[in-house]
Amino acid sequence: MMNITPTVKQLLIINILFYIGSMIVGEPAYKLLSMYFFESPDFHFWQIFTHMFMHAPLPNIMHIAFNMFALYSFGSALEHFWGGKKFVFFYISCGLGAALLHTAVNYYFFENGINLLIENGYQKVEILKILSEGKFDTKWQELLTPSDFQAFMGAYLGNVVGASGAIYGLLVAFAFMFPNAELALMFIPIPIKAKYFVPGLLLIDLYLGVSGGSLFGGSSGIAHFAHLGGALVGYLMMWYWKKNQFDSHRWN
Repeated sequence: MMNITPTVKQLLIINILFYIGSMIVGEPAYKLLSMYFFESPDFHFWQIFTHMFMHAPLPNIMHIAFNMFALYSFGSALEHFWGGKKFVFFYISCGLGAALLHTAVNYYFFENGINLLIENGYQKVEILKILSEGKFDTKWQELLTPSDFQAFMGAYLGNVVGASGAIYGLLVAFAFMFPNAELALMFIPIPIKAKYFVPGLLLIDLYLGVSGGSLFGGSSGIAHFAHLGGALVGYLMMWYWKKNQFDSHRWN
């Protein structure tokens, strides 16, 4: 097993400190540091960075446990070859990519709901005022389909936490660099090569993101498009670095 590398160790410590701090402070910490929809009064610009160091509160300990295990497992291998500066640049970039795609998808769902309500006589200012109070008009449920209503409300009132977007970027990078390395999930004990494992995982996330489902049933509460955003940025960066590895644009 590879020894933990310096930057990965620092990221682990930061995530754990954020987690302990958020458990002590409670809801105010999540209100301030998790990421909200940009039209919500709870949104602050720093949340696009801080959300990736926050994780779901107890009893959902597996959220941070899985992410930190993946950060250690894949991050240490990548930092070993890249060095600390390149690794942290890649990691943060993937986290920002996750925030961007998640917000873009939420914007689509939100605008779709807003437009349908406006077509039925509501004003946007009126809608935003009601939403900013954490409320909704029950008549909206009559005007929107159940799935449209859920997506509309979730886009505005929901928040996102976790390093998963950045972790998915690491998974893509790992598959680029070690395509034949064998990986396994707890519920799929058969080892699968990274070049098949990672695309398969992304296809599952895409399906669940579009369908609004959960791998284990019920309401997922998982930002699947944030995963895909981190993976997409990771893929584009790896593609660019590989394409330009022998010219003046390569990372030194």
